[in-house]
Amino acid sequence: MAENPTVGDLFKAKALTDNDVRAAVDAYMADPTTSLFVFGDGYGLDLAVAVRSHAWAAQTVFNADATEHLKRAAVRTAILLARPERR
Repeated sequence: MAENPTVGDLFKAKALTDNDVRAAVDAYMADPTTSLFVFGDGYGLDLAVAVRSHAWAAQTVFNADATEHLKRAAVRTAILLARPERR
C-alpha cells in the first residue's frame, strides 16, 4: 500500500469497508461542516475539506439542480480520493 494512501486505497486493501465509506458520505450529507470523521481502524478525515478540495464535488453539492443521488456520488468520489490521517 502507498505511504500516504487515499480512502480508496484503504478500501481496496480492505482496511475500510463500504459501510465506513457510506457512513462518511452520510455524515457529510447530514452536516457539510463536519471537520473530523473517524472511521475504519483509526483513520480520520476532514470531510468538509475533502469535498471542498474536489472541484466537481464542491460544485455539485451546492448546485440546486443536482439530484440527491448525484450529490452523494460526488461526495463519495471526493472522500475516496482524499488522504485520511492515521489516528
